[in-house]
Amino acid sequence: MKVKVISRSVDEFTRERSQDLQRVFRNYDPSLRPQEKAVEYVRALNAVKLDKIFARPFIGALDGHIDAISCMTKNPSQLKGIFSGSMDGDIRLWDLASRQTVCQFPGHQGAVRGLTASTDGKVLVSCGTDACIRLWNVPNTSPVESDNSTKSTVEPASVFVWKNAFWGVDHQWDGELFATVGAQVDIWNHNRSQPINSFEWGTDTVISVRFNPGEPNILATSASDRSIILYDLRMASPVRKMIMMTKTNSLCWNPMEPINFTAANEDGNCYSYDTRKLDEAKCVHKDHVSAVMDIDYSPTGREFVTGSYDRTVRLFQYNGGHSKEIYHTKRMQRVFCVKFSGDGSYVISGSDDTNLRIWKAKASEQLGVILPRERKKHDYHEAVKKRYKHLPEVNRIARHRHLPRPIFKASALLRVMTDAKKRKEDKRKAHSAPGSITTQPLRRRRIIKEVE
Repeated sequence: MKVKVISRSVDEFTRERSQDLQRVFRNYDPSLRPQEKAVEYVRALNAVKLDKIFARPFIGALDGHIDAISCMTKNPSQLKGIFSGSMDGDIRLWDLASRQTVCQFPGHQGAVRGLTASTDGKVLVSCGTDACIRLWNVPNTSPVESDNSTKSTVEPASVFVWKNAFWGVDHQWDGELFATVGAQVDIWNHNRSQPINSFEWGTDTVISVRFNPGEPNILATSASDRSIILYDLRMASPVRKMIMMTKTNSLCWNPMEPINFTAANEDGNCYSYDTRKLDEAKCVHKDHVSAVMDIDYSPTGREFVTGSYDRTVRLFQYNGGHSKEIYHTKRMQRVFCVKFSGDGSYVISGSDDTNLRIWKAKASEQLGVILPRERKKHDYHEAVKKRYKHLPEVNRIARHRHLPRPIFKASALLRVMTDAKKRKEDKRKAHSAPGSITTQPLRRRRIIKEVE
């Protein structure tokens, strides 16, 4: 007769010290655990509920400006440095870790409309409605110096005076050139007081510019005539132009897929485009109830953040039609600029109420040092949530967000209007000759034409 015995090595199962974890033997045979899926489902449900309980995205506000914040830029050489410019001409460098102003850059007589830093982070370029471009040497501050309460001021290294007011500026990701926009697109070098190249297509004001992260000579701009224009610095003229139904306030390239960019539009939607195929959007990102003012991609390229006139900040997946997260506070007014931090862990927003706000990119993420066992548990929770995310109860809890009343009502009204429009289209189609009326998808509908 065979007798099955449990034989285990004493050496393997004996703890060396009393603080060591007790080794547990586990048999992973599924037939021994008929309730495994039910148990995992409950764990997924609890993990999603815990996410909601621990969702505290707001970290802190940086106050110091005395007028609305109009633009921001990251310091490429420092993870915790960010520059902000306001409507009264004040420019500040902030230390995000201590939430203090490191130094100020006085000089602009009007609103600061654009800020950008050079690739090495040593030069800051600013421009504004006073028709001046100022180049500043960024002070190299150590953490000890930045802790002092005395704020230093920096004098501009050079000032370029031009004919027209500026609306935006951006620096090449890899190179010495930067572009300004206003009445036209001008390309500048650090060492020359005149633009080395200028582009014009139409007579309307150009309002935003972004260089391509993968190809340093390509840039995209949006103008107040509702157009998005692509330029190549190696050519004498602009490359392509696309005209939409509403104005694009800002745009941003995907840093991991530099052929794609996303445009923040006046109609409350964001549109992702492939530069090779501009006749239709790759994806339409909806949820804002007012004009989207600014947009910025995460360094991973998997998500982007938008700031809107409806006083909210939203986070979207790069291919998601609806926002996965919405941030708002009672005091925050219209959001004019948003940025991801250099490591993609935080979001910084600048708004009309003179404050910069720091938010977590993942609302329920635990800050501080996480022990290996905690990290393992977090990873397990993420895995079970991913496995059961399609089930109705888990999906409902994960998707639910509390909205401020004005936004809740405005979005309900938008849904009613959209449904009414769709019913009208369906009735019109039903009472017309077959094939006489064609309905275009939303991805094509907002584009009027493309010009080569």
